[in-house]
Amino acid sequence: MIKKILISQPAPKTTKSPYFDLEKKYNIKLDFQQLIHTERYSEKEFRAQRVNILENTAVIFSSQHSIDSFFAICKDMRITMPDSMKYFFISEKIALYIQKYVQYRKRKIFFAKTGKWDELLDLLSKHKKETFLFPQNEVHHHNMSEDMEARGLHHKECNMFRTVSTEWDKNKPFKYDMIVFFTPSGVKSVTDNFPDYKQGKTLFACWGDAAAKEIEARGYRLDLKAPTAETTSMPAALDIFLEDKAEKRED
Repeated sequence: MIKKILISQPAPKTTKSPYFDLEKKYNIKLDFQQLIHTERYSEKEFRAQRVNILENTAVIFSSQHSIDSFFAICKDMRITMPDSMKYFFISEKIALYIQKYVQYRKRKIFFAKTGKWDELLDLLSKHKKETFLFPQNEVHHHNMSEDMEARGLHHKECNMFRTVSTEWDKNKPFKYDMIVFFTPSGVKSVTDNFPDYKQGKTLFACWGDAAAKEIEARGYRLDLKAPTAETTSMPAALDIFLEDKAEKRED
């Protein structure tokens, strides 16, 4: 019986989240806890890559972490962004976040409306005269550089932050009927914190192919994977899964 589930993400900021609907519907307890966090590169680590930020005319951002890390390093190196610099984003949500650091001007802000890499790639291809700088996580699973090279885009990738496992509170039992993962790093965090961890009857669910591959690569059993054609969100996938489990118990 599933009574306690770990959702490896921060708790929703609104009480109207569908996650809370699941708690009421199935009389379960959801525990929201991130298993990973990011650490930005030091100025020394960044300089070792021999990247000249101001040699570029545009910057590509795929996450808020990349924005924070980029401007933190610019501050450390006393680099001021020229007004002519253009910024490209994987989504409008990420684009709006840059207002924390620069004035939002439509003439220099571009983003993919669907939040998908292919659309952003098409957008970048309309600006082939630009020289793009692409700040990224130390470990990334989609080889975006090859896609950009295939389009004839002038670009330079650089690492600006890394994802590391968050240390689990040793006073808090790590005992759940189900764990929901969203990244490969989240899966890795379990073995980092508990080297002798055995999955046993604990159900593993995940969002996306990358997390699924990591679960299987580490010898764990994958019990639920999303998204699917029927379930375009993790709460929706859990709803169907939990309902199916409840019906089987009744039979």
